[in-house]
Amino acid sequence: QVQLVESGGGLAQPGGSLRLSCAASGSIFNNARVGWYRQAPGKQRELVATITGGDSANYTESVKGRFTISKDSAKNTVYLQMNSLKPEDTAVYYCNVRLPIVRLGGYMEYWGQGIQVTVSS
Repeated sequence: QVQLVESGGGLAQPGGSLRLSCAASGSIFNNARVGWYRQAPGKQRELVATITGGDSANYTESVKGRFTISKDSAKNTVYLQMNSLKPEDTAVYYCNVRLPIVRLGGYMEYWGQGIQVTVSS
């Protein structure tokens, strides 16, 4: 069973930076799609960024130019670097992994526990 441990959240001022980390219990990121989601009070859960096993990255429009998703396969860790933070970025952030299972013709999905990011002056 894959376990995901998130870290790096907390409080930042507008214009500041935070880096979130998602560490997996096994070497799975080479074959997986990893996403960062966020959910603010009263809002739907939103897909913020994804990165594939081939390192192809995509971002939701509101974070383009400010956030960067990356991975370090040797450390089994995916990062979300968040720069130029805005109060609207305040949310609980979740790491999500979709791991292909060929014999099932689909994938297994795993979630981190969620980590709070607060942007406030």
